[in-house]
Amino acid sequence: MRPLAVNDFDAWSEVRRRNAEWLTVWEPSRLAHQPDPTNDKSAFASRCLQRDRDRTAGTAYQFGMFVDRRVAGEVNLNNVIRGAMQSCTVGYWIDRDHAGRGYTVEGVSLVMQFAFEQLGLHRVEVCIVPRNHRSRRVMDKLGIRSEGTAQRYLEINGTWEDHVRYGITSEEWEARRAEIVAAWITA
Repeated sequence: MRPLAVNDFDAWSEVRRRNAEWLTVWEPSRLAHQPDPTNDKSAFASRCLQRDRDRTAGTAYQFGMFVDRRVAGEVNLNNVIRGAMQSCTVGYWIDRDHAGRGYTVEGVSLVMQFAFEQLGLHRVEVCIVPRNHRSRRVMDKLGIRSEGTAQRYLEINGTWEDHVRYGITSEEWEARRAEIVAAWITA
């Protein structure tokens, strides 16, 4: 895993185009006036630049997932809040050809490890549309605690969707770190 760079455009774009129907049902709508980074290299470059600025500011961290050195998805640590909250949200997607093989679970595990051990955050939250059983399975595999359903939480593909909220704190991470690392993070 590493941050995506402008030279990843062709590979990232190919995966996104090939997986459009698989992914867009779970994602926010792109605003009509915004260029599509899937088809527009300059929009992808702007996306990478914004994510570099976010990383420098400490507000978000985006990671491309690579399998055999090829783009397979992303795991993104977003909405980093400091102060009394010390939290973030995590979002992810994977190429349908790589789904069900544990790559997403490994990627989410690595990002949680980064959030707790490098950034010193206290809480990581993942919010998932209830009918997205594949994404919820990632949380099940990791044993992340469900905290209930937030009504009409986020706009997804044009509809305000409920989301199941999952959370893990630094205390829970510390208690379960060895178990999660041994099960899901390859050396």
